[in-house]
Amino acid sequence: MNEVFQVVLKPGKEQSLMRMHPWLFSGAIKKIQGNPHEGDLVEVFSADGEFLAMGHYQIGSIAIRIFSFQQVVPGTDFWISRFKQAFKVRETLGLTTGSGTNVYRLINGEGDELPGLIIDYYNGVAVMQMHSIGMYRIRNEIVEALKHIYPHTLQAVYDKSESTLPFKANLGAKNGFLYGDVSRAEIKENDHSFLIDVATGQKTGFFIDQRENRQLLTRYTAGKQVLNMFCYTGGFSVYALKSGAAMVHSVDSSAQAINLTEKNVALNGDFGEKHQAFATDAFGFMNNIKDAYDVIILDPPAFAKHQDALNNALQGYKRLNAKAMEQIKTGGILFTFSCSQVVSRENFRKSVFAAAANTERHVRILHQMTQPPDHPVSIYHPEGEYLKGLVLQVE
Repeated sequence: MNEVFQVVLKPGKEQSLMRMHPWLFSGAIKKIQGNPHEGDLVEVFSADGEFLAMGHYQIGSIAIRIFSFQQVVPGTDFWISRFKQAFKVRETLGLTTGSGTNVYRLINGEGDELPGLIIDYYNGVAVMQMHSIGMYRIRNEIVEALKHIYPHTLQAVYDKSESTLPFKANLGAKNGFLYGDVSRAEIKENDHSFLIDVATGQKTGFFIDQRENRQLLTRYTAGKQVLNMFCYTGGFSVYALKSGAAMVHSVDSSAQAINLTEKNVALNGDFGEKHQAFATDAFGFMNNIKDAYDVIILDPPAFAKHQDALNNALQGYKRLNAKAMEQIKTGGILFTFSCSQVVSRENFRKSVFAAAANTERHVRILHQMTQPPDHPVSIYHPEGEYLKGLVLQVE
């Protein structure tokens, strides 16, 4: 095992760890014994010398990501035990049988006591993104843990951390396979089929977190005219078409995304002219669609990735939702989302409220949505709830 460094906190700064919050901020630290590098193991002690937690050291405001509140030896056996716990949760959710759905999130960072690590499982292909150097340095142990969890079904492990690791660490990390080589996979979600390109797709290749919200959409689309904005790979479009929508339009600024959307639609049936896809700007497309759609889905990329972009993001959500509310048919259904972690549920709702007020239309909240249970949120780390959504009826 690598050297373990000791961190001592300032008096009174142990409270967040006593509440089992998995982040320790740099301002709480009084001294560090030794000279740890980013990603090194550290033990955290109170000013009185009481052991509090273990974690990975990093440079920045969040100085330590906590992976255990007990003194442990974090070797391969420890990581395997954590992976077993996470797999058991997905097993309890009925996601591991492959019946109708063979894609899910196996590891969701702090929600699975593995801060800095995301792993999505795509029908035998595991795609991981590491957000901390500590997790990156144990990537080989992670592969071994995955082999242990999936002894018969694991075909490949793809590391997609090039853009998610702290850039200041200057590791020169490159995306690539750590085990096997399966660049493309066909997956099933609620008996809907999708093609996944793990190397070139956004995030880990598919927005798994919208699984239950896509299923909810099917309650509102039979016989309807549907617009799927920011469609990416066409998940909502496929669900709408298979549930009997009269027509679905898919819109994304990326021609590559539109190409994959069309392939995914074709994979699920021959819908003919019921589906059309457009590679164009979202705001421009929505300028002249008055009363054209019964259902509109707004699932934009994150408008804010950092706190300093919050105000601009909230204005962006306000403008986008106002545009949709102005254009949708009377009695129409609007599915609207934010995946920005720095945008709280309350702030998002206020932006949508402001949008509704500007349009002077009567708007009802029918559903409040979040991420599915394979994206668990630690009760000690509410920041992990990043996906917010509302289903609205607009009169």
